[in-house]
Amino acid sequence: MQTKVNIETMTTFWIFIALVVLVSLTLIWIPHFRQQKLLRTEEAGVRKQTNLELFNERLSTLEKELNEELLDQAEFDALKKELEISLLQDIKQASDDSLVNQIKPKSILWPSVMSVCLIAISGYLYQQLGAFENIGNTQAANPHAGMDTAQIMGQRVQMMEAQVQAEPENSQAWFSLGHAYISANQFDKAVAAFDKVMDLVGKHAELIGPKATALYYKAGQQMTPEIQALIDESLALDPQDPSTLLLVGMDAFFTAKYQKAIDSWQTILNSDRTDVDRAALMNAIETANLRMQAETTGMPNDDVHKQAKVTSKSVSIEISISPELAAKASPEDTIFVFARATEGPKVPLAATKVSAKSLPVTVTLDDSTGMGGDVKLSQTASVEVIAVLSKHGNIKPQAGDIQGKISKVNVGETANLVLDTQVQ
Repeated sequence: MQTKVNIETMTTFWIFIALVVLVSLTLIWIPHFRQQKLLRTEEAGVRKQTNLELFNERLSTLEKELNEELLDQAEFDALKKELEISLLQDIKQASDDSLVNQIKPKSILWPSVMSVCLIAISGYLYQQLGAFENIGNTQAANPHAGMDTAQIMGQRVQMMEAQVQAEPENSQAWFSLGHAYISANQFDKAVAAFDKVMDLVGKHAELIGPKATALYYKAGQQMTPEIQALIDESLALDPQDPSTLLLVGMDAFFTAKYQKAIDSWQTILNSDRTDVDRAALMNAIETANLRMQAETTGMPNDDVHKQAKVTSKSVSIEISISPELAAKASPEDTIFVFARATEGPKVPLAATKVSAKSLPVTVTLDDSTGMGGDVKLSQTASVEVIAVLSKHGNIKPQAGDIQGKISKVNVGETANLVLDTQVQ
């Protein structure tokens, strides 16, 4: 569709240039030819008038000689006839002769130079503004211009689906499609895609780990026996598989098993793999270390965030509980806070947890509390923030839990979130 628009734009630009060139050439050359024609007309009139004056003068001379009897009537008639024939011949010759043979024409150099300059300028404008190659390069430089996150992800999924339909035995295409499905929140399709890859190339840790991740998101970020079995199977095949260790570390972080999270992420760093975001992993490890220290020393959670490496793009959330529900909260309860993009896939971008005894409390969500996915919080313009005061230790709301929500907060700003709804 975009290519069609570009071609139509290029065609319109070509028509515009052609019209400008045509009009300009017309304004240059028509006056020139009109002037030449006028010169020829004027010259022909002058010659005709001159011939008539000469004829009348000679005729008067002959009539005078006839009156003075220097010529008889027969001689007069013969000379007069000869004079008339001569006049007719002169007039015909004046009509046939080209002006080029009578008068030096006006130079053609000036309109020629103007025409060449006009064509050169038109060619320059095309190269700078209307060249199809430039349009194509602009398209390639920013193929998703004007599209939101959901549209970009939808387009990506459609392209990959078309590819696997054209090449059903292409394992790499199926693998990429599986990850695209996870980003698009289509977890069942993601699982099916990874199963298809395993049918084609056999079971490998790098395939089992993403499948377990898709099931983990589908289960609301809770570990189930099925997911744990997949994790065990993957690590048995490759103890350093990054996709599986990322999942293990993320779940351990959510359940406050910070040392396990640190060990999992550090194993990835020690593997010297180049296909992982090492900076994000180091930030996550530092945050987990500070959380672990906070539990040991009793440091408030907001002080932990002040010491952590925080990117310039973050969201600060001031969390409180409504007076009507305050009595239902216990110091032993845990508050899970996570942010997800307001547009596109609803996969959490960042998450953290604090103790309910800290209420009211301010938490900061940024890339250091990221979930390890393809999209980071710093890459989005705004997020939806959800907080759950859990009485069961699970991030997924259950009966009796209290939750609150902010539909939209711009990244880089601070917002207030009130826990005001009890889950039934």
